[in-house]
Amino acid sequence: MPFNLLRILSHGILLLLIAYPAGCVGRGRQSGEPPMIRVRLAAAADSVTIQSSEPATVEFDYQKPMPIRLDSGPAVVTRSGGQWRIGSAVLDGGAWTLRPSPGGVISLDGVPFRGVFRFLPSGPNQMEVVNHVDAESYLQGVLPRELYRDWTDEAYRAQAIAARTYALYEARSQGAARHYDVFADVRSQVYGGLQAETAKANEAVAATRGIVAAFGPPGKEKIFKAYFSACCGGVGQNVRDSFHERSIPPLDEKNVRGLCSISPRFTWPDVAISKSELTRRIQAWAAGRNHPIGRIQMLDRIEIEATNRFGRPTRFLLTDITGQRYSLGVEETRWACNADRGEGPYLLSGFFKPVNQTDRIVFTEGRGSGHGVGMCQWCVEALGRRGVPAEEIVRFSYPGAVLVKAY
Repeated sequence: MPFNLLRILSHGILLLLIAYPAGCVGRGRQSGEPPMIRVRLAAAADSVTIQSSEPATVEFDYQKPMPIRLDSGPAVVTRSGGQWRIGSAVLDGGAWTLRPSPGGVISLDGVPFRGVFRFLPSGPNQMEVVNHVDAESYLQGVLPRELYRDWTDEAYRAQAIAARTYALYEARSQGAARHYDVFADVRSQVYGGLQAETAKANEAVAATRGIVAAFGPPGKEKIFKAYFSACCGGVGQNVRDSFHERSIPPLDEKNVRGLCSISPRFTWPDVAISKSELTRRIQAWAAGRNHPIGRIQMLDRIEIEATNRFGRPTRFLLTDITGQRYSLGVEETRWACNADRGEGPYLLSGFFKPVNQTDRIVFTEGRGSGHGVGMCQWCVEALGRRGVPAEEIVRFSYPGAVLVKAY
């Protein structure tokens, strides 16, 4: 079925929901023009290699910008003692922008990206690199990294709407406080730049241009943080229980009754980890967080402390050999048990039943992959295979949400 754009437009146009953080290069505000998304590609990097398909321009943030022409050949960028070395050039200054010429494409460490790049000092000898790219081009580099190549067109379109909503929400809520909006990895959405793009992904982005999910009283709907994860294991999680954020109906727990059972990770084999290894991991996770569980002695047992109304765990109780007990949320428990694991076994989700043995804990009845909040990607694909249109898939994934045009 074709994407029902007329039905979406009947909900009205959202042009004022997105705030634009200061300091973003070329961030447009004109009606119909997609906003820019700032993607942090590198943090605390010692060096990066840049290359442009056409000569590019270096613009330092002086009061009167002084553009410097950069040839198309590769150049190593480093920072030392407050100075930048860009290829053979040594330049004083703080942040700067690398802007391609019309039709040009810039590569960072061999990976091509659309848009422009910001280089910012990170300490005296390191740097951060942020890609400023319009929202639609950004999504073209996200979808192929988030979905399998052979998934349905409707799944791709639904993912485009969710990913757009998430990115614009992050730009609105986080942008004013920092110089980037999203990470390029699973901390936000996986972004592969121009190199990742496919015809299917680009079509899905174009077919849903500017469309986002929103929630609220009629006529006052606002975008929200449209979380998604790989597989919910049959039961979705409430955002309050996973991330201690305000609960709203689109991000509430839900029972999808095995819809995502087509996923190879709908269930997963038992995972056994020694108590000594778990203790080490938990202490590593707590380090730097000033979390009381950092004082844990040898772990004795893990128990389910609470579940949601559909039986998915929401909190765990960790007890050490002295009898001291620590209560952790479901995602905190997963992060702690997976911290600093190296090549060791790990938990795919917080949807499991712990079985306490003498010197180890066996995590049984494991289901799903990821946090389970919001949209389940394998549920989306299952619905796509049934011929459900993308707009209905999004509303199923975020109950109570409507689809609107942001630009």
